[in-house]
Amino acid sequence: MSFAFHEVGKTTKELGLLNEGDCLENLTGPLGNPSEIKNYGNVLCVGGSIMIAPLLLQVKAMKEAGNKVTTVIGARIKDVLFMEEEAKALSDRVYVATDDGSKGYKGLDFLKEVLAKEKFDRCVAMGPVVMMKTVSDITKPFGIPTVVTLTPIMIDGMGMCGVCRVTVGGKMLFGCVDGPEFDGHQVDFDELIHRQRLFLPEERLSSELWELAGGCKCGRSKA
Repeated sequence: MSFAFHEVGKTTKELGLLNEGDCLENLTGPLGNPSEIKNYGNVLCVGGSIMIAPLLLQVKAMKEAGNKVTTVIGARIKDVLFMEEEAKALSDRVYVATDDGSKGYKGLDFLKEVLAKEKFDRCVAMGPVVMMKTVSDITKPFGIPTVVTLTPIMIDGMGMCGVCRVTVGGKMLFGCVDGPEFDGHQVDFDELIHRQRLFLPEERLSSELWELAGGCKCGRSKA
C-alpha cells in the first residue's frame, strides 16, 4: 500500500514524519460507491494536485475497458507537479497545466479549444474543488457527462454525522455514502467551497500550535 499527500496542515505534517516500519493507529476506507468503469469511447480525465494519484488509477481502468483516454494533470506550480511520466505511460495523450504557467498551459482555459476540436463521451475530474468546478463549467456547454470526486469535510464516514453533506441537483447527499463521485453539472460548488473553508482558522491554529510544541509523530512505531 502506498500514500500520496501534501504536507499542509497538522495531520499531514505528522504523516510526513513517519518512517519505514512506523504504523498508523487506524485507517478507514474505501468509502462510498465504486467508480463506474466501462467502454464509453473517448474519455477525458483531469487531475489536479495530490488527486493526480487516484486519477491515474481510473485512467488505467478506463484504458483496460477499451477507452481512448486523454489525461490532463495540473498543479499550482511546476515544482509540485508529479507522476507526469506515469500519466504518459497510461494515457493516449497527456496535457500539463499549472496555475502560474510555469509548466505547460496556464490554467485550464485551453480545454475549451480541445473540446471544440474533438468529441468526448465522458469526463472524469479529481482535484481541488475550485478546479473541478472549472472543469465542470468548461464541459457543460459541450454536453459532456462529467463526474467529479468530492472529498468534503468528514467525521464518521458512515453517513450518520451529516458533516460531509453536499447539494447535488437540489438534493442533500452525503459524500461518504452517496459519493464520492457525483454529476459535476449538478453539484452546488459555491456551497461546497464555503463549507470547505469553514474551519480554516482552526486548522491554521492547530498547525501553528503543533509546530510551536516541536511536532511529534502521529503513528506508533512497531516493536
